[in-house]
Amino acid sequence: MINITLPDGSVRQYEKGASSFQIAQSISEGLARNVLAAEVNGQVWDAGRAIEQDASIKLLTWNDLQGKSTFWHSSAHLMAEALEALYPGTKFGIGPAIETGFYYDVDFGDREFSSEEFKKIEDKILELAKTKEEFVRKPVSKADAIEYFTEKGDEYKLDLIKDLPDGSITFYTQGNFTDLCRGPHIPNTGFIKAVKLMSVAGAYWRGDESRKQLTRIYGVTFPKASELTEYLQLLEEAKKRDHRKLGKEMELFAFSEKVGMGLPLWLPKGAALRERLTNFLQKAQVKAGYEQVISPHIGHKNLYVTSGHYEKYGADSFQPIKTPQEGEEFFLKPMNCPHHCEMYKTKPRSYKDLPVRYAEFGTVYRYEQSGELHGLTRVRGFTQDDAHLFCRPDQVKEEFKKVIDLVLYVFTALGFENYTAQVSLRDPENKAKYIGTDENWALAESAIIEAAEEKGLKTVVELGEAAFYGPKLDFMVKDALGRKWQLGTIQVDYNLPERFELEYTGSDNQKHRPVMIHRAPFGSLERFIAVLIEHCAGNFPLWLSPEQFIILPISEKYEDYAKKLSESLKDSDICGLIDFRDEKIGRKIRDAEVKKIPYMLIVGEKEAAEGLVSVRRHGQGDLGSMSIEEFKKQIIKEITV
Repeated sequence: MINITLPDGSVRQYEKGASSFQIAQSISEGLARNVLAAEVNGQVWDAGRAIEQDASIKLLTWNDLQGKSTFWHSSAHLMAEALEALYPGTKFGIGPAIETGFYYDVDFGDREFSSEEFKKIEDKILELAKTKEEFVRKPVSKADAIEYFTEKGDEYKLDLIKDLPDGSITFYTQGNFTDLCRGPHIPNTGFIKAVKLMSVAGAYWRGDESRKQLTRIYGVTFPKASELTEYLQLLEEAKKRDHRKLGKEMELFAFSEKVGMGLPLWLPKGAALRERLTNFLQKAQVKAGYEQVISPHIGHKNLYVTSGHYEKYGADSFQPIKTPQEGEEFFLKPMNCPHHCEMYKTKPRSYKDLPVRYAEFGTVYRYEQSGELHGLTRVRGFTQDDAHLFCRPDQVKEEFKKVIDLVLYVFTALGFENYTAQVSLRDPENKAKYIGTDENWALAESAIIEAAEEKGLKTVVELGEAAFYGPKLDFMVKDALGRKWQLGTIQVDYNLPERFELEYTGSDNQKHRPVMIHRAPFGSLERFIAVLIEHCAGNFPLWLSPEQFIILPISEKYEDYAKKLSESLKDSDICGLIDFRDEKIGRKIRDAEVKKIPYMLIVGEKEAAEGLVSVRRHGQGDLGSMSIEEFKKQIIKEITV
């Protein structure tokens, strides 16, 4: 018998060789019908694979990320089987699951392929799915694997096999299709009930431009047809909310090839939006005891050598800036933290001086590959709402908890209510990726875990996601469409204080190292604004809107009254504009709706004569007439954060 520990901590005994599926059956037939795979001692296995020794298991369904990933990876295999049946002689590269489905890189030979053939392939996939063929795992020797794919003439699989050690190779077969794969897979193809091929693109084999370009086919599948319908509706809504589209319509930002890819230009309305966000956080930071600092956009190479950023990121940075002084090199600032370390060193520190909290809206530059750039979410120049706290070891947990409070305050004010805190730890199997001692890493990781627990956060733990200098707490936020974004982050760092030889004098009159906490509630203004635009579909909270009102005179006779109203509102710090165009009032209202201006104030003969405004709210319609003072009171109440 073997002992099986379930996620709730309970232990059950089963015969040696029992599978996760059999364990699920012993709990509930309904559960067993939904099991796609299982996590066995931290590794995802096929649900039908025999368990030969004591283990901790978690049964995975469609509701688990790893369950979805297994489902979509199996769908990639099923698509490959369909392609091989429809286009004999097709060769296959790799076919992984991705965040929104799967893809397979395919070599069709000399055959031209286009998305017009998607429907035929989708029909074939569903036809094969109905056969409910099992995914059968088979370990094979390296020699047998080479022989099999040599006979098939598939050079891509042979290229993959040469890098695999003998004894680690497995094949998976479903129906008439066999693939090189480490798995895992769902029990059978019958789980796949709906499919949609999404797009087709070119992809060089192994990302090498000197090698053949394959056809990459993207797809998504679901266990219910209704879920595919919902997903496609969600995609349509996402297109309407795309921050690149809305940013252009609302005149917030632009990009220029002459300025450079990935370098956003903030237009007046976008700059106003940024300024309001910045002022909002600065006000909260002052209350929380932060001091504002400013550092230059460049730094000497030695600064980043000392910090470790040059070793880790130097090759991926913008090229160094050489000066007339021989051998002198500067870099565009990739991080603010080394500059803040040097600020800390400007004078002696006592244990009574700590914590020191430096905050800066600092613009940094990183050379992202052109293919990875995407609107404001992936750029080459961005502004971090960065802060670095220097504290004593006994202050770390309390300071960390205060930063959590600040992050949650930001999320609440901006309507992000659905989030998970990701505890990002070091990969214990690959410590060479990181700097610092095991002792310091253990201290930092335990401080984060304890602080998150004490604040009652819903957390998940991810190994290998830590920064190279320390573990972190990343806030994964779901937007109005249910999409997940990494926004705020908090990091504990014992290593940079060591590298920069930061010190304070303790109560024992001896020198000690402070601990550093890095934090950025927004993450970056660019990414945060992109997510915010899509989350609220451009309908910003009134306090954040660059233009809170627009006055729409019915004709030029009422423009003087409109100007008088505008001045009165601006005197109360309420921002807006007047539409002086010679257009019908219906057109002016429609245009204001497109620009998502919160309040439209329509003025004509009645309003001018009685000192009133006729008020419309974006998305709500007519709110009736009121005096300008009544309107001001309503606005001021709404914009108080």
